[in-house]
Amino acid sequence: DAILAFRGRALSPDAPLVRGTAQNPYAFFQGREACNPFYLAIPGIVAETMEAFDERVGRRYGLVDYVGAPDAERVVVLMGSGIGAAEQTTDALVAAGEQVGLVKIRLYRPFPTEAFVKALPSTVRSIAVLDRTKEPGSLGEPLYLDVVAALAEQTDQGAAARFERLPHVIGGRYGLSSKEFRPEMVAGVFRELAGERPKRHFTVGIRDDVTHLSIDPEPELHVRRPQAEVQALFFGLGSDGTVGANKNSVKIIGEHTDLWAQGYFEYDSKKSGSVTVSHLRFGPEPIRSTYLISDADFVACHQFGLLERMKILDRAKDGATFLLNSPYPAAEVWERLPAHVRQQIVEKRLELWVIDAYAIADEVGMGSRINTVMQPCFFKLSGVLPADEAIVRIKESVEKTY
Repeated sequence: DAILAFRGRALSPDAPLVRGTAQNPYAFFQGREACNPFYLAIPGIVAETMEAFDERVGRRYGLVDYVGAPDAERVVVLMGSGIGAAEQTTDALVAAGEQVGLVKIRLYRPFPTEAFVKALPSTVRSIAVLDRTKEPGSLGEPLYLDVVAALAEQTDQGAAARFERLPHVIGGRYGLSSKEFRPEMVAGVFRELAGERPKRHFTVGIRDDVTHLSIDPEPELHVRRPQAEVQALFFGLGSDGTVGANKNSVKIIGEHTDLWAQGYFEYDSKKSGSVTVSHLRFGPEPIRSTYLISDADFVACHQFGLLERMKILDRAKDGATFLLNSPYPAAEVWERLPAHVRQQIVEKRLELWVIDAYAIADEVGMGSRINTVMQPCFFKLSGVLPADEAIVRIKESVEKTY
Protein backbone atom coordinates (compact mmCIF):
# COMPACT_ATOMS: atom_id res chain seq x y z
CA ASP A 1 0.00 0.00 0.00
CA ALA A 2 2.83 2.38 0.83
CA ILE A 3 4.50 1.71 -2.54
CA LEU A 4 1.25 2.34 -4.40
CA ALA A 5 0.73 5.56 -2.46
CA PHE A 6 4.26 6.66 -3.34
CA ARG A 7 3.71 5.92 -7.03
CA GLY A 8 0.39 7.75 -6.88
CA ARG A 9 2.25 10.94 -6.06
CA ALA A 10 4.22 10.76 -9.32
CA LEU A 11 3.56 13.31 -12.07
CA SER A 12 1.45 11.92 -14.89
CA PRO A 13 -1.07 13.21 -17.47
CA ASP A 14 -3.81 11.43 -15.52
CA ALA A 15 -3.05 13.30 -12.28
CA PRO A 16 -1.56 16.70 -13.21
CA LEU A 17 -0.09 18.80 -10.42
CA VAL A 18 1.79 22.10 -10.43
CA ARG A 19 4.53 22.73 -7.87
CA GLY A 20 6.98 25.56 -7.37
CA THR A 21 6.30 27.48 -10.56
CA ALA A 22 7.74 30.90 -11.35
CA GLN A 23 6.60 33.53 -13.83
CA ASN A 24 9.08 35.84 -15.48
CA PRO A 25 8.35 39.54 -16.11
CA TYR A 26 7.13 38.96 -19.67
CA ALA A 27 4.16 36.91 -18.36
CA PHE A 28 3.47 37.83 -14.71
CA PHE A 29 1.93 41.28 -15.28
CA GLN A 30 -0.45 40.02 -17.94
CA GLY A 31 -1.50 37.15 -15.70
CA ARG A 32 -2.31 39.46 -12.84
CA GLU A 33 -4.47 41.70 -15.03
CA ALA A 34 -6.22 38.70 -16.57
CA CYS A 35 -8.12 38.14 -13.31
CA ASN A 36 -9.91 41.52 -13.57
CA PRO A 37 -13.16 40.14 -15.06
CA PHE A 38 -13.55 37.77 -12.14
CA TYR A 39 -13.27 40.57 -9.56
CA LEU A 40 -15.63 42.78 -11.58
CA ALA A 41 -18.21 40.02 -11.46
CA ILE A 42 -18.05 39.55 -7.67
CA PRO A 43 -20.52 42.32 -6.64
CA GLY A 44 -23.22 40.89 -8.89
CA ILE A 45 -22.61 37.35 -7.68
CA VAL A 46 -22.70 38.45 -4.03
CA ALA A 47 -25.91 40.43 -4.61
CA GLU A 48 -27.59 37.40 -6.21
CA THR A 49 -26.45 35.18 -3.35
CA MET A 50 -27.81 37.65 -0.80
CA GLU A 51 -31.18 37.61 -2.59
CA ALA A 52 -31.19 33.81 -2.47
CA PHE A 53 -30.34 33.97 1.23
CA ASP A 54 -33.25 36.36 1.78
CA GLU A 55 -35.66 34.02 0.01
CA ARG A 56 -34.50 31.07 2.08
CA VAL A 57 -34.28 32.56 5.61
CA GLY A 58 -36.16 35.87 5.33
CA ARG A 59 -33.23 38.09 6.28
CA ARG A 60 -32.24 40.69 3.70
CA TYR A 61 -28.77 42.10 3.14
CA GLY A 62 -27.62 44.38 0.34
CA LEU A 63 -24.11 45.20 -0.80
CA VAL A 64 -24.72 48.54 0.90
CA ASP A 65 -27.70 49.27 3.17
CA TYR A 66 -28.98 52.65 4.32
CA VAL A 67 -31.15 53.42 7.35
CA GLY A 68 -32.19 56.80 8.68
CA ALA A 69 -33.94 59.95 7.52
CA PRO A 70 -34.60 60.09 3.74
CA ASP A 71 -33.40 63.71 3.80
CA ALA A 72 -30.37 63.15 6.04
CA GLU A 73 -27.66 65.79 6.03
CA ARG A 74 -25.24 63.92 8.31
CA VAL A 75 -24.34 60.29 7.60
CA VAL A 76 -22.08 57.79 9.35
CA VAL A 77 -20.46 55.00 7.32
CA LEU A 78 -19.10 51.82 8.89
CA MET A 79 -19.14 48.03 8.67
CA GLY A 80 -18.97 45.09 11.07
CA SER A 81 -20.21 44.68 14.63
CA GLY A 82 -20.37 48.42 15.38
CA ILE A 83 -23.41 48.67 13.12
CA GLY A 84 -25.78 47.59 15.91
CA ALA A 85 -24.94 50.49 18.22
CA ALA A 86 -24.84 52.93 15.28
CA GLU A 87 -28.26 51.84 14.05
CA GLN A 88 -29.78 52.19 17.51
CA THR A 89 -28.36 55.71 17.73
CA THR A 90 -29.60 56.66 14.29
CA ASP A 91 -33.13 55.48 15.10
CA ALA A 92 -33.14 57.44 18.36
CA LEU A 93 -31.92 60.65 16.72
CA VAL A 94 -34.31 60.36 13.77
CA ALA A 95 -37.18 59.85 16.24
CA ALA A 96 -36.06 63.09 17.90
CA GLY A 97 -36.34 64.90 14.55
CA GLU A 98 -32.68 64.99 13.48
CA GLN A 99 -31.67 64.56 9.83
CA VAL A 100 -29.14 61.77 10.22
CA GLY A 101 -28.49 58.42 8.55
CA LEU A 102 -26.29 55.35 8.56
CA VAL A 103 -24.67 53.52 5.64
CA LYS A 104 -23.81 49.87 6.33
CA ILE A 105 -21.11 48.38 4.12
CA ARG A 106 -21.69 44.65 3.56
CA LEU A 107 -19.13 44.01 0.80
CA TYR A 108 -15.68 45.53 1.19
CA ARG A 109 -13.50 43.94 -1.50
CA PRO A 110 -14.14 44.71 -4.27
CA PHE A 111 -15.57 47.96 -2.92
CA PRO A 112 -19.12 48.49 -4.32
CA THR A 113 -18.56 52.06 -5.46
CA GLU A 114 -21.75 52.50 -7.46
CA ALA A 115 -23.98 50.90 -4.81
CA PHE A 116 -22.40 53.04 -2.11
CA VAL A 117 -23.00 56.35 -3.88
CA LYS A 118 -26.59 55.37 -4.74
CA ALA A 119 -27.26 54.52 -1.08
CA LEU A 120 -26.40 58.04 0.08
CA PRO A 121 -29.29 60.52 0.35
CA SER A 122 -28.99 63.35 -2.17
CA THR A 123 -29.27 65.79 0.73
CA VAL A 124 -26.12 64.59 2.55
CA ARG A 125 -23.68 67.37 3.41
CA SER A 126 -21.17 65.64 5.69
CA ILE A 127 -20.02 62.05 6.13
CA ALA A 128 -18.09 60.42 8.99
CA VAL A 129 -16.37 57.14 8.11
CA LEU A 130 -15.51 54.89 11.06
CA ASP A 131 -12.69 52.35 10.82
CA ARG A 132 -11.90 49.70 13.42
CA THR A 133 -8.19 49.78 12.68
CA LYS A 134 -5.24 52.16 12.66
CA GLU A 135 -2.65 52.56 9.92
CA PRO A 136 0.13 54.80 11.28
CA GLY A 137 1.57 57.13 8.67
CA SER A 138 -1.33 56.74 6.25
CA LEU A 139 -3.51 59.64 5.15
CA GLY A 140 -6.40 57.71 6.61
CA GLU A 141 -7.73 54.28 7.39
CA PRO A 142 -8.84 51.88 4.60
CA LEU A 143 -12.61 52.43 4.61
CA TYR A 144 -12.17 56.21 4.83
CA LEU A 145 -9.83 56.23 1.83
CA ASP A 146 -12.20 54.02 -0.17
CA VAL A 147 -15.15 56.31 0.55
CA VAL A 148 -13.19 59.41 -0.50
CA ALA A 149 -12.03 57.66 -3.69
CA ALA A 150 -15.53 56.36 -4.45
CA LEU A 151 -17.03 59.84 -4.23
CA ALA A 152 -14.24 61.27 -6.40
CA GLU A 153 -14.55 58.58 -9.08
CA GLN A 154 -18.33 58.70 -9.20
CA THR A 155 -18.16 62.49 -9.46
CA ASP A 156 -16.05 62.08 -12.59
CA GLN A 157 -18.78 59.81 -13.97
CA GLY A 158 -21.53 62.37 -13.40
CA ALA A 159 -22.79 61.20 -10.01
CA ALA A 160 -22.18 64.65 -8.51
CA ALA A 161 -25.45 65.82 -10.07
CA ARG A 162 -27.43 63.79 -7.53
CA PHE A 163 -25.94 65.70 -4.59
CA GLU A 164 -26.87 69.24 -3.70
CA ARG A 165 -23.16 69.66 -3.04
CA LEU A 166 -20.27 67.22 -2.75
CA PRO A 167 -20.26 65.88 0.83
CA HIS A 168 -17.48 66.78 3.26
CA VAL A 169 -15.84 63.54 4.50
CA ILE A 170 -14.06 62.97 7.81
CA GLY A 171 -12.61 59.75 9.21
CA GLY A 172 -12.35 58.29 12.69
CA ARG A 173 -11.22 55.23 14.60
CA TYR A 174 -13.16 53.24 17.17
CA GLY A 175 -13.24 49.90 18.94
CA LEU A 176 -9.57 48.89 18.69
CA SER A 177 -8.94 45.72 20.75
CA SER A 178 -12.71 45.52 21.41
CA LYS A 179 -12.76 48.92 23.12
CA GLU A 180 -16.32 49.76 24.13
CA PHE A 181 -18.41 51.40 21.38
CA ARG A 182 -21.75 52.67 22.66
CA PRO A 183 -24.64 54.74 21.24
CA GLU A 184 -23.45 57.79 23.20
CA MET A 185 -20.21 57.66 21.23
CA VAL A 186 -22.01 57.41 17.89
CA ALA A 187 -24.11 60.41 18.92
CA GLY A 188 -20.85 62.27 19.60
CA VAL A 189 -19.78 61.57 16.00
CA PHE A 190 -23.07 62.95 14.67
CA ARG A 191 -22.61 66.02 16.87
CA GLU A 192 -19.09 66.50 15.48
CA LEU A 193 -20.50 66.39 11.93
CA ALA A 194 -22.89 69.21 12.83
CA GLY A 195 -20.02 71.57 13.74
CA GLU A 196 -18.70 74.27 11.44
CA ARG A 197 -15.20 72.76 11.34
CA PRO A 198 -15.39 69.04 12.23
CA LYS A 199 -12.10 67.28 12.84
CA ARG A 200 -10.80 65.72 9.65
CA HIS A 201 -9.43 62.76 11.65
CA PHE A 202 -10.61 61.73 15.11
CA THR A 203 -10.93 58.92 17.65
CA VAL A 204 -14.00 57.96 19.65
CA GLY A 205 -14.19 55.85 22.80
CA ILE A 206 -10.97 57.09 24.43
CA ARG A 207 -9.60 60.38 25.71
CA ASP A 208 -6.61 61.33 23.58
CA ASP A 209 -4.51 63.73 25.66
CA VAL A 210 -1.49 63.36 23.35
CA THR A 211 -2.63 64.38 19.87
CA HIS A 212 -6.08 65.59 21.03
CA LEU A 213 -8.02 63.80 18.30
CA SER A 214 -10.74 62.34 20.52
CA ILE A 215 -14.31 63.55 20.51
CA ASP A 216 -16.57 63.33 23.55
CA PRO A 217 -19.63 61.07 23.75
CA GLU A 218 -23.15 62.45 24.12
CA PRO A 219 -24.10 61.33 27.66
CA GLU A 220 -27.66 62.65 27.40
CA LEU A 221 -28.59 60.19 24.65
CA HIS A 222 -31.03 57.50 25.78
CA VAL A 223 -31.65 54.55 23.50
CA ARG A 224 -35.02 52.85 23.89
CA ARG A 225 -34.78 49.27 25.08
CA PRO A 226 -37.21 46.85 23.42
CA GLN A 227 -40.17 46.01 25.61
CA ALA A 228 -39.79 42.81 27.66
CA GLU A 229 -36.05 42.60 26.96
CA VAL A 230 -34.14 41.29 29.97
CA GLN A 231 -30.51 42.18 30.67
CA ALA A 232 -28.49 40.13 33.15
CA LEU A 233 -25.00 40.42 34.64
CA PHE A 234 -23.08 37.61 36.32
CA PHE A 235 -19.89 38.15 38.32
CA GLY A 236 -17.71 35.12 39.00
CA LEU A 237 -14.19 33.75 39.00
CA GLY A 238 -12.41 31.87 36.26
CA SER A 239 -12.80 28.09 36.65
CA ASP A 240 -15.86 28.33 38.94
CA GLY A 241 -18.10 27.43 36.00
CA THR A 242 -19.96 30.75 35.77
CA VAL A 243 -19.07 31.45 32.13
CA GLY A 244 -19.75 27.88 31.02
CA ALA A 245 -23.16 27.88 32.68
CA ASN A 246 -24.09 31.20 31.10
CA LYS A 247 -23.05 29.99 27.66
CA ASN A 248 -25.37 27.04 28.14
CA SER A 249 -28.13 29.39 29.34
CA VAL A 250 -27.87 31.37 26.11
CA LYS A 251 -28.14 28.17 24.09
CA ILE A 252 -31.11 26.95 26.13
CA ILE A 253 -32.98 30.24 25.72
CA GLY A 254 -32.17 30.49 22.02
CA GLU A 255 -33.08 26.90 21.19
CA HIS A 256 -36.08 26.24 23.45
CA THR A 257 -37.95 29.57 23.50
CA ASP A 258 -39.12 32.13 20.94
CA LEU A 259 -36.78 34.71 22.46
CA TRP A 260 -33.67 36.20 20.89
CA ALA A 261 -30.57 35.64 23.01
CA GLN A 262 -27.14 37.25 23.26
CA GLY A 263 -24.11 36.51 25.42
CA TYR A 264 -20.81 38.33 25.86
CA PHE A 265 -18.10 37.40 28.35
CA GLU A 266 -15.36 39.55 29.87
CA TYR A 267 -12.23 37.69 30.94
CA ASP A 268 -9.25 38.92 32.87
CA SER A 269 -5.91 38.15 31.19
CA LYS A 270 -4.95 35.95 34.17
CA LYS A 271 -7.71 33.47 33.23
CA SER A 272 -8.22 30.80 35.92
CA GLY A 273 -9.02 32.34 39.31
CA SER A 274 -9.51 35.87 37.97
CA VAL A 275 -12.75 37.82 37.65
CA THR A 276 -15.22 37.05 34.86
CA VAL A 277 -18.28 39.11 33.94
CA SER A 278 -21.02 37.61 31.79
CA HIS A 279 -23.45 39.87 29.91
CA LEU A 280 -26.72 38.20 28.82
CA ARG A 281 -29.61 39.74 26.93
CA PHE A 282 -32.79 38.05 25.79
CA GLY A 283 -36.10 39.35 24.49
CA PRO A 284 -38.82 39.06 21.84
CA GLU A 285 -37.08 41.38 19.34
CA PRO A 286 -33.71 41.10 17.54
CA ILE A 287 -30.91 42.36 19.79
CA ARG A 288 -28.80 45.16 18.29
CA SER A 289 -26.97 46.17 21.46
CA THR A 290 -23.34 45.27 20.69
CA TYR A 291 -21.95 46.77 23.91
CA LEU A 292 -21.73 46.03 27.62
CA ILE A 293 -24.80 46.13 29.86
CA SER A 294 -25.14 49.25 32.00
CA ASP A 295 -28.71 48.90 33.38
CA ALA A 296 -29.21 45.25 34.31
CA ASP A 297 -32.56 43.79 35.35
CA PHE A 298 -30.78 40.88 37.03
CA VAL A 299 -27.38 40.84 38.77
CA ALA A 300 -25.75 37.71 40.17
CA CYS A 301 -22.61 37.71 42.30
CA HIS A 302 -21.22 34.18 42.48
CA GLN A 303 -18.35 35.13 44.82
CA PHE A 304 -19.14 36.98 48.06
CA GLY A 305 -15.63 38.45 48.25
CA LEU A 306 -16.15 40.41 45.02
CA LEU A 307 -18.51 42.78 46.87
CA GLU A 308 -15.46 44.41 48.49
CA ARG A 309 -13.34 44.43 45.31
CA MET A 310 -15.79 45.55 42.64
CA LYS A 311 -18.76 47.87 42.20
CA ILE A 312 -21.12 44.99 41.56
CA LEU A 313 -24.38 46.94 41.80
CA ASP A 314 -23.41 50.10 39.92
CA ARG A 315 -24.90 48.67 36.73
CA ALA A 316 -28.13 47.39 38.31
CA LYS A 317 -31.26 49.33 37.38
CA ASP A 318 -33.80 50.45 39.97
CA GLY A 319 -35.93 47.52 41.11
CA ALA A 320 -33.56 44.88 39.73
CA THR A 321 -33.13 41.37 41.15
CA PHE A 322 -29.85 40.67 42.98
CA LEU A 323 -28.79 37.04 43.48
CA LEU A 324 -25.89 36.52 45.89
CA ASN A 325 -23.89 33.40 46.66
CA SER A 326 -23.15 33.76 50.37
CA PRO A 327 -21.38 31.48 52.85
CA TYR A 328 -23.40 33.04 55.70
CA PRO A 329 -26.89 32.05 56.92
CA ALA A 330 -29.75 34.17 55.61
CA ALA A 331 -30.23 35.83 59.00
CA GLU A 332 -26.61 37.06 59.01
CA VAL A 333 -26.18 38.11 55.39
CA TRP A 334 -27.41 41.70 55.74
CA GLU A 335 -24.95 42.51 58.52
CA ARG A 336 -22.11 40.89 56.56
CA LEU A 337 -22.68 43.02 53.46
CA PRO A 338 -20.36 46.01 52.92
CA ALA A 339 -22.02 49.31 53.85
CA HIS A 340 -22.00 50.65 50.27
CA VAL A 341 -23.71 47.48 49.02
CA ARG A 342 -26.47 47.80 51.63
CA GLN A 343 -26.90 51.44 50.66
CA GLN A 344 -27.28 50.59 46.97
CA ILE A 345 -29.76 47.82 47.69
CA VAL A 346 -31.93 50.28 49.63
CA GLU A 347 -31.57 53.24 47.25
CA LYS A 348 -32.23 51.16 44.14
CA ARG A 349 -34.96 49.09 45.83
CA LEU A 350 -33.28 45.86 44.76
CA GLU A 351 -34.81 42.44 45.41
CA LEU A 352 -32.15 40.41 47.24
CA TRP A 353 -31.96 36.62 47.04
CA VAL A 354 -29.27 34.57 48.80
CA ILE A 355 -28.00 31.00 48.40
CA ASP A 356 -25.01 29.09 49.76
CA ALA A 357 -24.01 27.49 46.48
CA TYR A 358 -20.67 26.17 47.75
CA ALA A 359 -22.35 24.23 50.56
CA ILE A 360 -24.79 22.66 48.11
CA ALA A 361 -22.04 21.85 45.59
CA ASP A 362 -19.90 20.28 48.32
CA GLU A 363 -22.83 18.26 49.62
CA VAL A 364 -23.42 16.65 46.20
CA GLY A 365 -19.71 16.14 45.47
CA MET A 366 -19.10 18.90 42.91
CA GLY A 367 -16.38 20.68 44.88
CA SER A 368 -16.06 24.33 43.85
CA ARG A 369 -18.13 23.98 40.65
CA ILE A 370 -21.16 26.07 41.58
CA ASN A 371 -22.38 26.68 38.03
CA THR A 372 -25.17 24.10 38.04
CA VAL A 373 -26.34 25.40 41.43
CA MET A 374 -26.57 29.05 40.41
CA GLN A 375 -27.98 28.42 36.94
CA PRO A 376 -31.41 27.12 38.06
CA CYS A 377 -31.68 30.13 40.39
CA PHE A 378 -31.31 32.46 37.40
CA PHE A 379 -34.06 30.69 35.46
CA LYS A 380 -36.34 30.64 38.50
CA LEU A 381 -35.91 34.33 39.29
CA SER A 382 -35.89 35.62 35.71
CA GLY A 383 -38.97 33.63 34.71
CA VAL A 384 -37.71 33.03 31.18
CA LEU A 385 -38.46 29.30 31.52
CA PRO A 386 -40.63 27.37 33.98
CA ALA A 387 -38.41 25.98 36.73
CA ASP A 388 -39.15 22.31 35.97
CA GLU A 389 -38.41 22.72 32.26
CA ALA A 390 -35.27 24.74 32.99
CA ILE A 391 -33.86 21.94 35.18
CA VAL A 392 -34.51 19.38 32.42
CA ARG A 393 -32.77 21.61 29.84
CA ILE A 394 -29.84 22.26 32.17
CA LYS A 395 -29.33 18.52 32.71
CA GLU A 396 -29.41 17.97 28.96
CA SER A 397 -26.84 20.73 28.39
CA VAL A 398 -24.58 19.32 31.12
CA GLU A 399 -24.64 15.88 29.51
CA LYS A 400 -23.92 17.38 26.11
CA THR A 401 -21.13 19.65 27.34
CA TYR A 402 -19.32 17.36 29.76
